[in-house]
Amino acid sequence: MTRRPQASPARGWPFAVSGAIAAAVLFGVAEISSVLFSPVSSPLVAVGAAFIDVTPAWLKDVAIDAFGTADKPVLVVSMAVVALAVAAALGLVARRRLALACVLCAVLALLLGAAVLSRPGTTWGDALPTAAGAVVGIAVLRWLVGLAHRMAPRAGEATAGSGSARRAFLFAAGLTTAAAVVAAAGGRALTAAGRAAVASREALRLPGARRAAAALPAGVGADVPGMPPFITPNAQFYRIDTALAVPKIDPSDWELRVHGMVEEEFTVGFAELLDLDLQECWVTLTCVSNPVGGDLAGNAKWLGYPVRELLRRARPLAGADMVLSTSADGFTASTPLEALTDGRDALLAVGMNGEPLPLEHGFPVRMVVPGLYGYVSATKWVVELEVTRFADRAAYWTERGWSERGLIKLASRIDVPRSAATVPAGATVLGGTAWAQGIGIDRVQVQVDDGAWQDATLAAEATVDTWRQWSLAWEGAPGNHTARVRAVSRTGEVQTSGRAAPAPDGATGWHEVRFRVE
Repeated sequence: MTRRPQASPARGWPFAVSGAIAAAVLFGVAEISSVLFSPVSSPLVAVGAAFIDVTPAWLKDVAIDAFGTADKPVLVVSMAVVALAVAAALGLVARRRLALACVLCAVLALLLGAAVLSRPGTTWGDALPTAAGAVVGIAVLRWLVGLAHRMAPRAGEATAGSGSARRAFLFAAGLTTAAAVVAAAGGRALTAAGRAAVASREALRLPGARRAAAALPAGVGADVPGMPPFITPNAQFYRIDTALAVPKIDPSDWELRVHGMVEEEFTVGFAELLDLDLQECWVTLTCVSNPVGGDLAGNAKWLGYPVRELLRRARPLAGADMVLSTSADGFTASTPLEALTDGRDALLAVGMNGEPLPLEHGFPVRMVVPGLYGYVSATKWVVELEVTRFADRAAYWTERGWSERGLIKLASRIDVPRSAATVPAGATVLGGTAWAQGIGIDRVQVQVDDGAWQDATLAAEATVDTWRQWSLAWEGAPGNHTARVRAVSRTGEVQTSGRAAPAPDGATGWHEVRFRVE
């Protein structure tokens, strides 16, 4: 009796590759299908947003400290790596139990669909892109697994047969991967709302301000090489928010709803907003996650409509003490009602440094409130203002253990020299920035190598709502040195030396740098 040649065991790598490619196809098909649905119908975006929502405050601070404004790209890459690893494991399962692997893929697709439906404003239809991706991904998995099995040579056969099977597998794998990448990139590029938002912003010509910002006085920037500019360019302005994918809103579709504990509820459209008496103001924004000496702060000229005027029209009821602002992506911030009605330049902003808001900074409309950290005031892509009470409602980060009111603390930092820098021997000029919003900076003092505190030279002040730069001429001997800084406000408050982490209401402590003179 002649025995039938037996196939040699198939190697594992083609099956792991098959699983990873099937996952790429799932996300690629879902991405291009999401063009027809809401922006968060993409499962990758939805899972990332859900992860951000459940991230504890301490882990958020770790991520920001480690990666700064690159935290979101790092999160996306990390999720992609984890997804590919899980998919590769499923491919190895499919090597011997294809049916089980397909069932597990379907279960994971259900979990992805649940993540999509957990996002604000989604409907059952928004789960369809994930379903479509899962169907195509499972079909690709079955196809590639079949090709992978053919790569195992049979006993007594020359390797030519397995070689042709290998080439067929690699060709199919490469073609499928390319199609998945094209689908994913095409989905991002073809999003109708995104195209409309970009086109609308490029075509928008903002009206002039009825009340223009005061001209900056001469000397607002410290004349120190290496110092950051007094006005932060839009492209360099820090970005910290919870949106994994930037909401792209067509201004013609934007509407702000004002409601809650008010006598008159109403809505405002974008065209109506631009017709109101807009004003300009200089305001420095600061993130509560900014560590001592950190760069999560920026200064800009904002154009917008005073929030107090909207609230005057709404006429808040007695007992109301908070305005809960809501973003298009579901983020909420709790702003004290007093901070929006006490005369400070709290704006519903449409412009930043002379141009429409950048998409990533809240286009078409965001909030800007001097004196409060952004997590309780600077809502981007704002679509709702609810007048309410702190006792009745809690905002996004308040629910995660952060302070309700988020008052910006007196702070200062050394910008020049940077930590671990080497400076030439001779005269050296130290420089930095300080802020005490709503109050103003009276003095900045610098201490070098535990010596006496020296008063720095203050640059001109633009407004009490902006940062103030400073400089100090110093000459030190060659060797290692340490400099630290503290600010004094106009009320006489001296910046505390006590160290506190950003959570729950902002970091404190004196910033210090170590540098070397050679």
